[in-house]
Amino acid sequence: MASHASFQRFLASLVATALVLGGTAIAQDDQCGGFDRPIVFAELDYDSVNILTDVARLVLEEGFGCATDAIPGTTLPLLQGSIRGDIDVTMEVWTDNTPEFWREALAAGTVRELSPVFDDASQGFFVPRYLIEGDAERGIEALAPDLRSVFDLPRYADLFQDPEQPDKGRLYNCVIGWYCEGINNVKMVVYGLDEFFTNFTPGTGVALETTMETAFVRGEPWLGYYWEPTGVLGRLDMVRLEEPPYTEACFAHMDSMTDTPDQATQACDYPIVVAVVALGANFANAAPAEVEAFLDAMYVPTALINEMLAFMEENDVGTDAAARQLLRSHPDAWSGWLDDAAAERVRAALD
Repeated sequence: MASHASFQRFLASLVATALVLGGTAIAQDDQCGGFDRPIVFAELDYDSVNILTDVARLVLEEGFGCATDAIPGTTLPLLQGSIRGDIDVTMEVWTDNTPEFWREALAAGTVRELSPVFDDASQGFFVPRYLIEGDAERGIEALAPDLRSVFDLPRYADLFQDPEQPDKGRLYNCVIGWYCEGINNVKMVVYGLDEFFTNFTPGTGVALETTMETAFVRGEPWLGYYWEPTGVLGRLDMVRLEEPPYTEACFAHMDSMTDTPDQATQACDYPIVVAVVALGANFANAAPAEVEAFLDAMYVPTALINEMLAFMEENDVGTDAAARQLLRSHPDAWSGWLDDAAAERVRAALD
C-alpha cells in the first residue's frame, strides 16, 4: 500500500497537470484568486439560466482554477438563500420581476447585482416572418406584406381564420391562468382586436408552442403571444409586431384592469427583460476581483440563448452540453470576458 506522503504527492501531481492544461499554468496560490472554497451557484428550474450557469462554472473552473457547486431550487427560495449567504452567484435575476425582500436586501447592501447578462429579451405578439416577407425556398408567398403593427391586424384577420368561429381570426393568447393572459386580454380590447379575433387561451405552454410550430412547419399563418429566451424562437423565424411603447404608467394601468379589461383605456408593449448576475451575502464582499470582473463582463445576447435552447431540444442534450456548444461555436461572444491566459485555458479545456 502506498504511503500517505506518496498519495499526497500523487494528488499534487494531478493538480499540477490539470493546471497546466492549455499551456498556461495557474500558480497554486493564484487559483481562483486565492478563494479557498467552492463558489456556490443557484441552479434554477428553467433551462436559460442553467445554460448561463454552466457557462460560468466551466469558465471559472477551467480559466481560473476555481471549484464550483450548485444548489437546485426555484426562484424565491434561492433568492432567500442568496440573502442568507447559502448561494454565492445567481446568473439570471430579472430586474423588473424581483420580490420586495430582494429589493430590500439590495438596498441594504446585503446582496449585489452586477451588469446585465442579457438585456434584450422580449415578449409580445408574433407572426412567422414568411407571412410578411414570403419564403422562396419553401414556395410561400408574402400574404401580409404590410403587416408591421398590432393595429394592422384587423385587415388581415381572415388570414388567421378561427376554425371554430370562421367569421373571425384566431389569436393565441398566453396560457390560461398566467399573468400575461390578463395583460393580453386588456391589449385585445384597447387595440380593438376583440372585434376581429377570438381570444384563444391554450391550457399549457407546450400546447401553445405546438400550435406555433405546427403552423410554421406547414407554412400557414399564425398569430399569438410568445416570449424569450425560448428554444422555439431559436428554431423558428418569427417577427414580433410593434405596439405602443412601454411606460410604467401604462403598464400599471393594464395591470389594474386585468379583471375588467372592457374598462381599460391604455395598452402598450411589455418591457424588455433585463437580467443581471447577482452575488449573495457571503460572496458580495469576498469575491476575488478577477472572478467578479469576469461575472460582470459576461453577456450573452438573447438570440444566442435561444439558439442554445434550440440546440438542446434538437439534440436531446442538457444545459452542460449547450454551454460547451456556446463556448465552442461562438468564441467571439465570450473571448472579451477574459484575459488572454484565462481564455486560452478555457479553449484548451474545450478541445
